[in-house]
Amino acid sequence: MHIDLPEKLYYSIGEVAKAFGVNTSLIRFWEKEFDEIKPKKNAKGNRKFTPQDIKNLELIYHLVKERGFTLEGAKTHLKEEKKKTLTNFEIIRKLEGIKAELIKIKSQL
Repeated sequence: MHIDLPEKLYYSIGEVAKAFGVNTSLIRFWEKEFDEIKPKKNAKGNRKFTPQDIKNLELIYHLVKERGFTLEGAKTHLKEEKKKTLTNFEIIRKLEGIKAELIKIKSQL
């Protein structure tokens, strides 16, 4: 899954949930479960997610939803192998983007 959000400093929980195709309650749940997710809150208490939060959510989504990790397994994996996992994850996402562009070009030929 490739998350397509416009470049901004902050994203609302609604924007984040929509981009991931999940309920806002799941995003709030992951925020409680994973230390890597630390959205800022405005005066009203609304969450404002940074691009780094989005990157961490993508990685959590990948581990839990795509690779089938349990929450505990994902937490352990993130703590023990975060740098390696993040590097591999970023490479996969870039390759998926390249593939999508190539398919788009092919369809235009």
